[in-house]
Amino acid sequence: MDNNSPILVLGIETTCDETAAAVVERGRGGEGRMLSNVVRSQTEEHARFGGVVPEIAARAHVDLLDGIIDQAMKEAGLGYAQLSAVAAAAGPGLIGGVIVGLTTAKAIAMVQDLPLIAVNHLEAHALTPRLTDRLDFPYCLFLASGGHTQIVAVLGVGDYVRLGTTVDDAIGEAFDKVAKMLGLPYPGGPQVEGAAANGDAARFPFPRPMLGRPDANFSLSGLKTAVRNEVSRLGVLQAQDINDLCASFQAAVLESTTDRLTVGLKLFREQFGAPQALVAAGGVAANQAIRAALNEVADKAQTRLIMPAPALCTDNGAMIAWAGAERLALGLTDAMDAPPRARWLLDAKAKAPAGFAHSRAGF
Repeated sequence: MDNNSPILVLGIETTCDETAAAVVERGRGGEGRMLSNVVRSQTEEHARFGGVVPEIAARAHVDLLDGIIDQAMKEAGLGYAQLSAVAAAAGPGLIGGVIVGLTTAKAIAMVQDLPLIAVNHLEAHALTPRLTDRLDFPYCLFLASGGHTQIVAVLGVGDYVRLGTTVDDAIGEAFDKVAKMLGLPYPGGPQVEGAAANGDAARFPFPRPMLGRPDANFSLSGLKTAVRNEVSRLGVLQAQDINDLCASFQAAVLESTTDRLTVGLKLFREQFGAPQALVAAGGVAANQAIRAALNEVADKAQTRLIMPAPALCTDNGAMIAWAGAERLALGLTDAMDAPPRARWLLDAKAKAPAGFAHSRAGF
């Protein structure tokens, strides 16, 4: 692929409960521009179940995806013949949804005679700041969502080193589970954040998992269990009890996250030198208290903090299209037998930490 030619890519995202499609342009100098970005959340469909139901998500993707792709192309003002490639998230994720998006991308690529790019969903998050901020390599990524909690050294397209990960629950998953045990609606993260704003963070001395360890790994299951034990001890919860439990839980997450990221940035500097930035992605980055903590970490590490707009932190088609454009610029495409993957490590050399047993299948 000629690096001096503008690249136009259609991106498709269906790894969880957002059905999304977008068109982005990668310019001659590597600059990015979103021409469209259409996202349909399935939150309402899953709310009564207290979490994402994979079968419901996959069916919704089947029903919605064609219309969303059509809308994305119309908003971009393009025909398929003008595209350089079509990209789809091929994993990691809920396998039914991944199959829907990847199969659709393959069909478009075959009919329109376009290159196919099977994108790692995590790589798409990792490369988003190059679309939004034209960020140079290397930089440190903190990815925190319902399915992922990782600290990653982003050294180049396709070149990633995982510095830390969760040994059990992801941060967003822990927020959702705490919300559920407190009787708060799904999705739980914003509910816990809202309740915490009216609570006493010092009332319950919850543990700070992994604090002071030399590695940069996270653990949330013990903290979650401590909240459950306190809920059982209290019995019938009053409104202020819920607020205080949320505030105390969130304070523990903040302290643990600050410590883990501080260690992660230290490991980054030791191995790769100073990062160009600390980048935060994933739905957890929308939490205002966590954003403040990330600012503190970046200030102390004397690096800048980059957080793409919330719509680009959560799952979306633009990040998939951009990752596809970055890969296409390097001549990296995929064959039509590219497989959908429930699990797909960003760092191929990484191994799960001892005791790793993630409770969300597919992540």
